[in-house]
Amino acid sequence: MATEVADKLYYRIGEVEQITAVPAYVLRYWESEFKLLRPKKNPAGQRLYRPRDVELVQRIKTLLYDERLTLEGAKKRLLAESRKSHQQLDLGLRETAYADVLKRVRDRLTTLRARLSP
Repeated sequence: MATEVADKLYYRIGEVEQITAVPAYVLRYWESEFKLLRPKKNPAGQRLYRPRDVELVQRIKTLLYDERLTLEGAKKRLLAESRKSHQQLDLGLRETAYADVLKRVRDRLTTLRARLSP
């Protein structure tokens, strides 16, 4: 099913309904309940779900139907997972380390620019 999700840039609500087996009215309700689920809308107002939105729908479905969490429990779990993924992107560097890395990159670029200038 994951390959099916990656085939297109955007999916309409009916396509998401087929892929996830979640009815359209439930998808619309989940949009009002889960802040992370925000599909784009085209000028006609049709919802356009990105592959990551479809994956999120599948995750919400798993939390609610398989793990039997409440809406509040699912929201808390998704929030915790979102925070965890942001921490993993941190690369373990503190702000001072970021500043040091950026300074070294800037110094290196300045050196390269000086070499290229006549």
